[in-house]
Amino acid sequence: MSMSSTTEQDDLRSRLPDPAQFFPELGTIAGAMSKATRNGAIPQTTVGLVQLRAGQIVGSTYHTVRQTGLLRKAGEPEERITAVASWQDAPYFTDAERVALELVEAVLTPNPCGERVPDELFARASAHYDDKALWTLTMAMSQICFFIPVALIGKPIPGKVPGKNYRT
Repeated sequence: MSMSSTTEQDDLRSRLPDPAQFFPELGTIAGAMSKATRNGAIPQTTVGLVQLRAGQIVGSTYHTVRQTGLLRKAGEPEERITAVASWQDAPYFTDAERVALELVEAVLTPNPCGERVPDELFARASAHYDDKALWTLTMAMSQICFFIPVALIGKPIPGKVPGKNYRT
């Protein structure tokens, strides 16, 4: 990061203060949601890839930066992280990861011509994930979707740790 980027980052302020001061139960909710996605039914890498793609789809810099950082910290190669935006033709993903990425796109992208998650897509997902894993994948999407309005409206500071990413 260049000096000017660092200075610009330090000058960033969120639109709103930390919501936890108004809703202390958010920590409990966030913890429970995280625990639900860490039940071992699907790899944490898949959770991270799906949540990164969700952040990209909705245009959330905060979530895109956060999920990218978490994937890096978990040891994911840069090629895989970078290629999430173009996963359809990238050679870096397993079939199970591809269907998970397709599912999050289906859920978050309006389809004026039909059902968002058609039976055919559900059948392909079911070929890779059992019921618990499909629910875990659904909870991973729900977890990121819970925080998307927070990121888009409150604008926490990208790259800052939760709790330190809001104005005081």
